[in-house]
Amino acid sequence: MGNLMGIWRYKEPSTVEECDSTWETDSESDEHQPGGEEEDSGISESMSPADALRGAEQLDHGSPQFGDMMESSTRVKRSYYAAKDLYKYRHSYPNYKEPRQPNEYCNLRFYLNKIPLVPDGIYIEEILTKWRGDYEKLEHNHTYIQWLFPLREQGLNFYAQELTQDEIKEFQSTREAKRRFLLAYTIMLDFFGIKLMDKNGNVARAPNWQDRFQHLNESQHNYLRITRILKSLGELGFESFKLPLVHLLLEEALVEGTLPNMRHSALEYFVYTLRQHAQRRALLRFAQRHYQPPENFIWGPPKKKRIPASGSTVMKAGKNEVVERSVAKARSPREGRNNLEREVDDMDERKSGEWKTAKGPMVLQEVRGRVDLEEYIETIPL
Repeated sequence: MGNLMGIWRYKEPSTVEECDSTWETDSESDEHQPGGEEEDSGISESMSPADALRGAEQLDHGSPQFGDMMESSTRVKRSYYAAKDLYKYRHSYPNYKEPRQPNEYCNLRFYLNKIPLVPDGIYIEEILTKWRGDYEKLEHNHTYIQWLFPLREQGLNFYAQELTQDEIKEFQSTREAKRRFLLAYTIMLDFFGIKLMDKNGNVARAPNWQDRFQHLNESQHNYLRITRILKSLGELGFESFKLPLVHLLLEEALVEGTLPNMRHSALEYFVYTLRQHAQRRALLRFAQRHYQPPENFIWGPPKKKRIPASGSTVMKAGKNEVVERSVAKARSPREGRNNLEREVDDMDERKSGEWKTAKGPMVLQEVRGRVDLEEYIETIPL
């Protein structure tokens, strides 16, 4: 009865705005950010459900993520399909019904090397030992990704089993499965031209980054894979690994210009896989500082009309209004930029790949074999 009541209370969001609560949790959207244009940004016209349905149909046929197809439009729009899909993910799939058949824990058993992936009949150990660096196989085989990065939603491989809540709990408590999962993650990072740096999930360019970034920029179906990988990281206990990866991809797309075709997917999909509002805000503020043309940035806080308090002086900088001086004086310099934003800014400066801590560098040197990588992953608390 409780489940029925829960289903009855659930109201499906019908607009992009209803799906996106990034800027609703506190007063951060009221704060003027140096170098940003938040006052004049905001969500522009959202995509209609009919347009979103056409985008979903194209996604089902292996097309690039729908958001990228809107990049060339006169007016860039938010994708309702993307916003709704990621809303459901971040809220743990409201209205989700567990399958009635007995849960066989197929994803966990696959990662324990007890069953092969279907339909190819390949075991996880074969993938971990023989597929690293085989970019042709990783590119053209389209059945393994649903097994390597399972979700509580159906993918294009209908033989792959959806995760269940019980299986997720069991997976997260099984060290061997999590160890292999991290190895699979590093294989895909290498395929994209990225390497894992430390136990916190920090990443940097791999030695092969130039060739792989060029390929990644031109093979946009891989953006669907990245979205799936980010979702799966969160499901299986590695939520903290998302922020470094998304920041790196945003930096390459918006600052370095190595992945220009990715920028819309990164903003429309990748950022919104993060469950913490503050992390999404930090990434979006970073992106806003570098997005061109700035007037097309549509992922900032909603527009707010400001009514100056009596007796206060309002300064204008271009189109932007700045809050009253009396309010600005009351704030400490640390307010308006939370710890996560400072962390993202710090990451902006670490292009060498080194990660410094109070105890000194914690850097994974260039991996030259699976043994070195496995030894490193053994040091990560799972």
